[in-house]
Amino acid sequence: MDGVSLGRLHFRVCKQLTFGRKAAQPTLHARPRTLHRINTPSIKSHTMKLKILVGSMTHTAAMVAQAVQMECADFVANVEIEWMDGLDIAVFDPCKAAGVVFLICISTYGAGDVPDNAQALYQSLAETPRYLGHLRYGVIALGDSTAHAQTFCFGGKQFDARLQDLGGQRIGDLCLLDSGDGTSPEAAAIAWCRPWLGAALLAQAGESAFSS
Repeated sequence: MDGVSLGRLHFRVCKQLTFGRKAAQPTLHARPRTLHRINTPSIKSHTMKLKILVGSMTHTAAMVAQAVQMECADFVANVEIEWMDGLDIAVFDPCKAAGVVFLICISTYGAGDVPDNAQALYQSLAETPRYLGHLRYGVIALGDSTAHAQTFCFGGKQFDARLQDLGGQRIGDLCLLDSGDGTSPEAAAIAWCRPWLGAALLAQAGESAFSS
């Protein structure tokens, strides 16, 4: 067989293989659904109260608390900010804490101390201890890892440790705000607070179902 005949035969075979085969059909995927972020509240709670206790020397923690208050107002009907001045462990009494989730928003002063206005409350947790198993709370701790790496956010960490020693049940992880990293503490706190609030609402809903 000459070269021309071989070329024609090769063309016919390739044509049959190409056009005799069905074209591959594209894979169709369902349109992705929009998923809500895990633990992000989707409805407004009219039963839970959020009380933000502020311990601060320079008012930075107070500004963070105000940013969180505005962010949470769409999901919790009652959000209150209270400075820690003059408070003691009685603020966590069951009769006052019913339906309340506390958020400790506190800076760190000096060599890892709690701020002056938080000293009375902090000391009362040790001097007049009582069981706080009913307490549900979160912690926003402010610090500076650049200037105080060894005592970073100790104000909030010490409060958390003392509340847990008394049986308090923390919701979620601590929110550690670092003034040394150049980020806005208000923006960082807002990013943390929504999933935290979702977890708090779920915890309250679970307790309500259990009690009923």
